[in-house]
Amino acid sequence: MQQHLADKNIALDLVRVTEAAALAAARYFGRGDKEAADEAAVEAMRIAFQGIHIRGTVVIGEGEKDHAPMLYNGEKVGFGDGPEMDVAVDPVDGTTAVAFGYNNSLAVVGLAQKGCMFNPGPSYYCKKLVVGKDAAGVIDIDAPIKDNLIKVAKAKGKPVSELKVFVLLKPRHEKLIRDIRMAGARVITHRDGDIAGAILAADPRSSVDLLVGTGGTPEAVLSCCAIKGSGAQMLTRLDPQSEEERKAIIDAGIDIDAVRGVSDIITTDQCFFAATGITEGELLNGVRYKGDFGVTHSLTVRGRTGTIRYIQAWHDRRKLSKMSSIDY
Repeated sequence: MQQHLADKNIALDLVRVTEAAALAAARYFGRGDKEAADEAAVEAMRIAFQGIHIRGTVVIGEGEKDHAPMLYNGEKVGFGDGPEMDVAVDPVDGTTAVAFGYNNSLAVVGLAQKGCMFNPGPSYYCKKLVVGKDAAGVIDIDAPIKDNLIKVAKAKGKPVSELKVFVLLKPRHEKLIRDIRMAGARVITHRDGDIAGAILAADPRSSVDLLVGTGGTPEAVLSCCAIKGSGAQMLTRLDPQSEEERKAIIDAGIDIDAVRGVSDIITTDQCFFAATGITEGELLNGVRYKGDFGVTHSLTVRGRTGTIRYIQAWHDRRKLSKMSSIDY
């Protein structure tokens, strides 16, 4: 199995799964119905997985958190042959973005060799701090944000005033945003999309220097699949947003105070990641329509090599709809 994994770049097959989900969800762009967009993407992703030669088990799925009908934790996916893999899915990262026409919504899948993906169980939220390779060794999730900004700026060879910080625009981040601005750095806010934000913070070509704040724990695992081979770092600590969530984490036997980095969350370099843009964003363009074609923009990442591929695809929707039960 190890040799099979080493020789096969599953991410190149995996992109078909995220393309299918993105095309299905994009039909609901701007319609104000995030449940319909999510349901369409879940169903399309589930069907597309049948063509991937893995024996996959969903470790991070949709059902319990989002009440989605499929791709629940423990579900078996894949053709049923090939390597055994842990699977993390987010058919629509940013359902509100799709429903109301905001940016940075993605269809996302991550895979890791069986037993090598952190399972956050009932944890839905965690604190995150993400930087690229050049600052990976200087960040401290327990330090004041000003201290981290000073250290990151020094590592990057630029003044704090030139740093761009990605923060989700949520009420819980009001003080954080003020503190970042008080320290002299620039804040880039988005309503959704901290998977895209984490990848941008890790990418040396991006203008985003770091991501900070509390976001989804499942999204943190997916982000680690994406940046595993890059040398970038994500530091996390579980951050329950209710007493019910806190109690469920403790009852599950998960250390609520542990600081987990990329190598703690994905413990193998035999991991793969794919994402396709649904709505427009800094990371990927959204689905566009040209006559009978749906045009998608995707990226794939292989943890073992760190190779990132950007893929543009033109999908003949009439032909695809005849070949599949998915409505493109």
